[in-house]
Amino acid sequence: MSHQSDTGVRRPHAGARIRLEGGQAWLLPPAPGPASDGWVAGRWSVLSPGTERRHLAASRTGAPREAGYMTLGRQHDRAGWVLAPVPHGAAFPPGITGAVTAPPGVPVATAAVARFQQIALLGLDRLGAGAELDRAVVVGSGPVALGVALELARRGATTIRVATSRPRPPILAVPGATFLPPDAGVAGDAGLVIDAAGTPERAACLLAPGGVLGLLGTPPLTSGVAALAAHRGGWTVTGMHELAPAEAGAYQAAYTTAAAWLADHLDSQLVESWCRTVPGRLAPRAYRFLGTPARPAEPVILFDWQAP
Repeated sequence: MSHQSDTGVRRPHAGARIRLEGGQAWLLPPAPGPASDGWVAGRWSVLSPGTERRHLAASRTGAPREAGYMTLGRQHDRAGWVLAPVPHGAAFPPGITGAVTAPPGVPVATAAVARFQQIALLGLDRLGAGAELDRAVVVGSGPVALGVALELARRGATTIRVATSRPRPPILAVPGATFLPPDAGVAGDAGLVIDAAGTPERAACLLAPGGVLGLLGTPPLTSGVAALAAHRGGWTVTGMHELAPAEAGAYQAAYTTAAAWLADHLDSQLVESWCRTVPGRLAPRAYRFLGTPARPAEPVILFDWQAP
């Protein structure tokens, strides 16, 4: 998400608003303006808790880096939001690789939530038509898990079990979502388990013989699923990373499908309830609470870069 020189040394992005250094997030001053005529100014940005928590930890001993997952902007008020993989608050050219465009009229909260549902849509496509979607278990309650639950609902699942340690997570407002507490005693009964928290060992414990384990959350390097258990259980383990090879146009098509479904089938206030808006100037405070019990209940955190 940042530029590199010919020597491989990272150069700061001209519009980055947050730098991770020494295990802390630091606010950078705003850039004087878009780097070139026609660029889109960063109006909002989306925090990716798991990814940015790892980057924050790495900055304690590693090199500083610009923080960011997805920044939103648009060229005029009637245009759809463009979501670009650039640092928080940065300007970007509208045709940048990896960007997706929301349908005109889609609110910013819907545009942000759809981005996580897009991840799930692309991942679930990899499971094939035979996967048992109803009564699937989703491990986690963050933004990726929310995207999975929404996509399962879009595909017709009437019961979606959410395995999380949080007792009243907002994800339970997804149609069909039910709470599966850690001590529910359902080990080994799920035909499909999707790990959206980067804890595949925990997810595998819920899998029935012959079941499917989908890996959507990014696990740590030390994590893994026991090959012997998968062998004896007849499991199918599928990597669901959003950037795995796909047909041309699949990325934007998946996003359009998710955004249109959210806009057409769910109340915009419900979608907005899954988002916490934080003024950009307070972004470093949000990073301090990542991975702690004090983190916001809402799964999606939006930084507002025009807020006073």
